[in-house]
Formats: sequence, C-alpha cells, structure tokens
Amino acid sequence: MNSTQKTALIIIVLYMAATVAIGLVASYLKKKKSESKGSNNEDFLMAGKSLGPIMLAATLFAANTGGASTTGIATNVYSFGLSASWYVIASGIGFILVSFVAPFFRRSASNTVPEIIGKRYGKPSHIFTAITSILALFMATGAQIIATASIINSVTSLDFRVAAIVTTIVVILYTMIGGFASVTAANMMHVAFITIGMTIALFIMVSNTAIGGFAGLFEKANAVSASSGGELDLVSMTKVGLPTILGYIAMYCMTFPTGQEIVQTYSSAKDGKSAKTGSILAGIISAAYAIVPATIGLIAYACIDGYAQNGISSSALADATLTFAPPIISGLVLSSIVAATISSASGNMIGTATMFSNDIYVPYINKGERNDKKEVVISQIVMLVAGLFGLGVALSNSNIISVMMSAFALRSAGPFAAFVCGLFWDKVTAKAGFVAIVAGTIVSATWIFILDSPFGLSAIVPGAAVAFVVIYVVTKFDLSHGGKPAPMLEFDDE
Repeated sequence: MNSTQKTALIIIVLYMAATVAIGLVASYLKKKKSESKGSNNEDFLMAGKSLGPIMLAATLFAANTGGASTTGIATNVYSFGLSASWYVIASGIGFILVSFVAPFFRRSASNTVPEIIGKRYGKPSHIFTAITSILALFMATGAQIIATASIINSVTSLDFRVAAIVTTIVVILYTMIGGFASVTAANMMHVAFITIGMTIALFIMVSNTAIGGFAGLFEKANAVSASSGGELDLVSMTKVGLPTILGYIAMYCMTFPTGQEIVQTYSSAKDGKSAKTGSILAGIISAAYAIVPATIGLIAYACIDGYAQNGISSSALADATLTFAPPIISGLVLSSIVAATISSASGNMIGTATMFSNDIYVPYINKGERNDKKEVVISQIVMLVAGLFGLGVALSNSNIISVMMSAFALRSAGPFAAFVCGLFWDKVTAKAGFVAIVAGTIVSATWIFILDSPFGLSAIVPGAAVAFVVIYVVTKFDLSHGGKPAPMLEFDDE
C-alpha cells in the first residue's frame, strides 16, 4: 500500500470504531432505560418507537443510501453518464410522495409490512409476503457487502472475497449486539459525512490541478466520450432513458411502502406527524445528494488516464477519491461510504429479523405466545443467517444496482397493489389480495429472470400493473359469487 492508501485505511478503521462505539453506547443506554420492564424485543428492533423527524429522516436516508446509491452510481456513470444519478434522485421523489401515507404505518400498531397485509387479507397473504420480503432483504444485504468489500479491496488491495468475509463479520457483530438503537444513533454521524463530507470532498477533488475545475472536468469528459466512437456519453443526464427514470420513481413509490427497512423506520416514529415530516426531509436530502457520487464517478472515467478504456469499474468512486483527494479527505470519504453500506446492511438485517420474529416465529412457530428474551435470541440468529446469505450474494460477483432492483421488484410488485387497496378500498376481498400478491410476484420474476428486463423498465412496473388488474377482477368475481369484503384495517388515534 502507498501512503495515501495507508492513511485512508487508518481513518476507515477509526471511523468504524467510532461507529461501533456510538452504537453500543446508545444500545446500552436504551437497555438501561428499559431495565425496569425487562428485555424487550420492540426496544431491540424498533428503538422503542421514539424517533423524532430529524432522527427519522437521517435513518431513512441512511437506510436507502448504501452501496447502490454511492459506489453503484459512480460505477454506472460509464454506462449512463451523469444520468446514473436518477437512481437516487428518484428515491428523493419517492420519499416525498410516500410521506402522505407514512403516518398510516405509525398508526397501524404494526411493525412489519406482512403484518399489515395479514390483518387485511389473512394468513396465506401474510406468510407469502413475509417469505418474499425476507428473501429480498437477504439479497439487499448482499448488495451492501459488495459495496463495502469493493472499497476495502481498492484501499488495501485485499482480495475481494476476503474483504467480503471481513465485512460480513463486522456487520453481523455490530447489528446483533446493538439492534436498531445502535443503527439510528450512528446514522446521524453517517448522514453528516455522506452528504456534507462527500460534497466538500468533491469540490476539493475538482479543484485539483489535474482536473482543472468543473470546466476542465466536463471538457475531459466530452473528449473521452468523443474518442469512444459514440459508445460513451459521460455528461448525459438522459442516457439512462425515460422508461428507466419513470421505472425508478415507480419502483421507489411502490417499494418504500412495502420495504421493511423503510416501513420499520416509519413505524418507529414517535407519532404520525414525525413520520411524514421525516420522510419529506429524507426526500429533499436524497434528491440533492444524488449528483455527488455521480460526479465523482465522472472524475474517474474522465480524468484517470486510460480508465474508461478498461470498461466499467466497480471501484470508480474509490479510485477517483484516492487519486485526486488528499489522503485525509480520501479516508473520510471512503470511511463514510463504508459506514453507509454497513448501516444499510444492518438495517436490512434488522428488518429481516423483525419480519421473521413478528410474522413467522411468534404467530406460527410459537403459537402466538410472546417471550421477549427468546424473541431477541431468535432475531439475532436470523441476523446471522441474513448476513451469511448476503455474503453468498456478494461472492457471486453481481452488479450492485441489478441486485437491488431485483430485490425491490420481487418484494413489492404484488404487495403494493394489496397494500393500496387494503388502505382505501372497502370492498376488496381476502382471496383477491392473495391472488394479486402471487400474480404480481410471478410477473416480476418472469420480467427479470426470463425476459431480462426489456426496455430498461423495472420489473416492479409490469408486476404491480398486473397485480392491480388481478385484485380488481378477482374482487368483482368473488363478490358476485357470495364472497365478503376483507375486514378494514384499524388505526390508532393520535
């Protein structure tokens, strides 16, 4: 390792030590506060439902800003130019739109998406949604491990597989020991470094004489694009295509209300107003931040000699930072990204544990009986399994954004239609909800694994469209043959 890499590595280690320390202190204080009522699984997994709008916004942003939103965007600048940033801009739009239903999660007295679905549509829908949601979070955990291992590999030259294993061990231990209180406490620091820190680093990098400011950057990017014979258009904000952009927005609008790591955060708000305000703040931060990692990716492909000629690179963000930023700045930027990916992985693992505990273990394995101490242990075991599954995904050498898109689609295409109709349609039947969930999931899987996502359109769009048609048709058929509407959801007053 050269001196820059060594300095960056030291800062990454110190930053991660601070992350773990903050998390463990927060977890200790939370446990001490609840000692009078004993060990509580809701405190472990839901932070006692006490998050205000600022903490909630930070947790939402951190949960959504992981490997795909940092290293994934920088990587995809090769293929889509600056339009790769639409992946995160769309998430900001999604947070703002979903803010209007965010209070429903807090008022539903439910901790998981499958639990909400199950209350309206019954046991089959409950179990099916829980299984697909858990599998999706397994995949999403793998995407974060890929991103973290890629950065460690770039900084230390440590073999990617070894880096992935080390990352998995750290994530598992951090999450199992601290729970959701650890994650939310550390997220405030992560958000500050990811947004403010990375933005400052970007301006420092661009001011490097080898780049020559933003004018020099775009001049170099245009020259590289011109020399590619039309293959590259590094400064384009539209190359990704309108169908993909609309697909991203639709994906987030559907996956946020059905994604456990997001719904769990909304449900952890202290009240419905905090959930809505926090969601809007998270949207504004996400949309503004999106161009930062894309521009850093642009620096790698445009300003490192011969970089673009070697094709797409998963380490574009790390390579640009190590090449053009001072060692200390490089260390802070890369450590914040590592922290972001680990935070997202932790959120995914906690979401998995929450769903397994609430939607499979308690109702069907433990026959409805609650035992907080046993549930905490079960949750920790599930976190371990989720981490190991994620490691398997990481070692498959998959593209980060492709993994995340597939996970989002498989967990949300069917349940989104059932969720919306469950909230606002009093006539929908339990049978229609279940059939729609299954149909949407099958269409989504077919779109991804058999048709290979034609037109660049997210599988969640055709999957959800089919699910809405199915739930309407089956409801009408069911009612005409003597079926009865499913019981409406009940919400707590505030």
